[in-house]
Amino acid sequence: MAITTFDELKTSVANWLGRDDLTDRIPEFVALAEGRMSRTVFARAQEARATATLTADDAYTSLPTDLRQIRSVQLNTTPTTVLRFMPPGMLEQTYPSTASGKPLAYTVIGTEIKFAPTPDSGYVAEILYTQGIPALSATQTNNTYLTRSPDAYLYGTLVEAHRYLMDPAQANNFDQLFSRSMGEIKAEDEEARWGGSPLQMKTASTP
Repeated sequence: MAITTFDELKTSVANWLGRDDLTDRIPEFVALAEGRMSRTVFARAQEARATATLTADDAYTSLPTDLRQIRSVQLNTTPTTVLRFMPPGMLEQTYPSTASGKPLAYTVIGTEIKFAPTPDSGYVAEILYTQGIPALSATQTNNTYLTRSPDAYLYGTLVEAHRYLMDPAQANNFDQLFSRSMGEIKAEDEEARWGGSPLQMKTASTP
């Protein structure tokens, strides 16, 4: 059967398991598989952009709640100001908390991003980041990964199901299929990102 929605995935998992007494557990198996998928692959489908208007004299602003990894931070000025990441200690040494002006650097503290120098105006900051895989649910019935790679969802969920059933042999079998699917996702993403062109290194010639 086609697997295009959360309900179809749950039905397919039950069919592959050949039992109907795990209906309430299958969403848990899906969630565990999604967690592993989010940690395993960072593909273009997970790239997102968020903007925030900074407040003068306030160095902090909240990070996106679905953020997993920051790729870049910039101020939408003319021209664009690309900010440099610094560890918290280095940021404080380079830009004491008393300094204010146009931010040139940032760090991450907990669920917030700290800018330095402290903004002296309402600059618009733009964050390019990698988000986690949107979790399937009764309201989120689909996402890009389920559309493009239903096999990865199926095999990953079956791994967790067989671990729950304490069947290591079957869990290992499906884990191999899941790992292969995730590898294919990574390879496909890299080919799309770089156009399938091999990286060529230039070597300096000696006269």
